[in-house]
Amino acid sequence: MKKIGVLLSGCGVMDGSEIHEAVLTLLAIDVAGAQAVCVAPDIDQHHVINHLTGEEMTGETRNVLVESARIARGDVKPLREIDSLGLDALVLPGGFGAAKNLSDYAFKGETFEVLPEVADAVRSFYRARKPLGFICISPVIAAKVLAGEGVEVTIGTDKQTAGHIEAVGAKHVNCRVYNIHASLDGKVVSTPAYMLGPTIREVAKGIEKLVNAVVELA
Repeated sequence: MKKIGVLLSGCGVMDGSEIHEAVLTLLAIDVAGAQAVCVAPDIDQHHVINHLTGEEMTGETRNVLVESARIARGDVKPLREIDSLGLDALVLPGGFGAAKNLSDYAFKGETFEVLPEVADAVRSFYRARKPLGFICISPVIAAKVLAGEGVEVTIGTDKQTAGHIEAVGAKHVNCRVYNIHASLDGKVVSTPAYMLGPTIREVAKGIEKLVNAVVELA
């Protein structure tokens, strides 16, 4: 059975993984007949957001790995162990955690950096010719790490984010929410998800296509 890594960034759209996207990814992997293996960095979140009010909860800290365990039903591995897990592919759901914890894109825009262990994992899978899937805002990570490879990604149609992707040396391709874009011989696949929305049904279509493409190539 193929083992597909799912790189989580916490729990909750405003400061971690987008929960719908993460769960839809796990579901699609299972339906495709593969095994999902959740991983997350063992670091503190950038900050904690009250998802009811949208306001920062000052003085509170949460750990990305611990929070990701909420989505993974406790079965999540530290990202530092990824090389020992025998994974055949890696998928990154979106949510602001990808832009706040896995990178600092949310704060720095086109001058952002990717968390080194995340960049190392993406680079390692690409060099091993193992497929990578990027959902929602996480394609900015692919753009930054794989720009030198001529990667093409989509975050939908948002002009500002597309401009930042182009600024770091990658190419952006407009895409509908229910579609995917494949790049670098199909090894890097992306879909807009909640960058476009508007409903979980439409988001699910794109994520299912992405997962199926990744599993098929794994």
